[in-house]
Amino acid sequence: MNRSLDRRSAFRLFGAAGLGLGLAACAGPGGGSSGAAGGASPSALATSGPVKGTVSFAHWRAEDKAVFADLIKAFAKKYPDAGVEQDIAPSADYQSTALRRIQGSKTGDVFTAFRGAQFEQMVKAGVYAPLTGTELLGRYQKNLIGPGAQGGTQYGLPYQLVFNMPLANTDALDKAGHTSTPKDWDGFLQLLDDLAAKGYTPIAWPGGDSANAGQLLNPMVMNNAPSDDAFARIESGDYKVTDDWFLTTLEQYAQLRPYFQERATGSSTDATAQLFASGRAGLLATGSFQMGSVRALGAKFPFDLVAPITTTATKAKYEGVFNTTFILGVNTASEVQPAAHAFLEFLSDPEQAGAYANGTGQHLTVEGVEYTNADLKAVEPWLTRKTLLAPRFQFLDLDIRTAVENATVAVVGGKKPAQAAEEAQRVIDQKRS
Repeated sequence: MNRSLDRRSAFRLFGAAGLGLGLAACAGPGGGSSGAAGGASPSALATSGPVKGTVSFAHWRAEDKAVFADLIKAFAKKYPDAGVEQDIAPSADYQSTALRRIQGSKTGDVFTAFRGAQFEQMVKAGVYAPLTGTELLGRYQKNLIGPGAQGGTQYGLPYQLVFNMPLANTDALDKAGHTSTPKDWDGFLQLLDDLAAKGYTPIAWPGGDSANAGQLLNPMVMNNAPSDDAFARIESGDYKVTDDWFLTTLEQYAQLRPYFQERATGSSTDATAQLFASGRAGLLATGSFQMGSVRALGAKFPFDLVAPITTTATKAKYEGVFNTTFILGVNTASEVQPAAHAFLEFLSDPEQAGAYANGTGQHLTVEGVEYTNADLKAVEPWLTRKTLLAPRFQFLDLDIRTAVENATVAVVGGKKPAQAAEEAQRVIDQKRS
């Protein structure tokens, strides 16, 4: 399997044969093209003034703490009168509490947001100082930062470019006799059978972790859905989870039951990452964003990505799923805005961004980053494949998203797909009424 690609060639092709084909969804409900409604009007960002004071940096990537610490030391050398303190919360907690804390100016002079619901909420609340008109925007690939804009204004900068589909142990795939990725659903099930025959847990899936259990749903629906904005249409009421295409998806989850680890519906992300890192699982059903943490757990085998193709090869529209997230911005309430802007500018420098990317195993949206990390190079061919902007983040109502995702967990737990769909649709209808 070809696991390398010249970086410059990959990035030249972003807007053509690769990620650009999924970027139409950036202008859809999940990407934030509509105008902000409600909340305070954001104030202009103070980009001038003395760079001094302590910047609170709020984020959820605890696994990146050490790399950020090194970058913060470099930032302090450049700006001796300024410093940065990291305020890190688990991803699930960050989703539920970050806005309240940032609004109260308790944290987050510089902060991040997940694409979709959280970003929309933060824009409505007026906590993002607009970045439109600043030199920062020129440091990013324009076709990848749409999820940080709304109503023609760039509020945040999606820093990370990730692939929300199963991470693969290629040594396990080779032993199972698979040197190329499956092109259809039968081929994917055959891969899982062959992994099981070699003694592997075919798929490690964190069904008990709401923040990551739904990552698998992205590739499971990418070719089943009747439109690229299908989840937005479920939220609007145009589609239902009792429709045939989503019932098919749930039935396919039922087919995956025997391939997950025991007690999968109660498994945490940490437990499944450890199972995968130990070499006992063939696939980890989260995404490329876990490459660094899996390496930290001692994994020695090479990586690739394997997306389940849920249709026949001829009907498959997409090969995989990507997302641009970790949307960086400056707090309108910050009392150290010049220093906060300087830190964001520092992170946006290709050299510093490269240090972050290679140290954490994250592809980025910053222009001119040189990737030397072997794992990033291994999955780099995905930069030019036909991928869809992760549909899971089209949901702006987290209760509706949870209802949809819980239906998949219920099916893996043994519930009949039709029953799980009906129960989820009742929740959706109640939320919409």
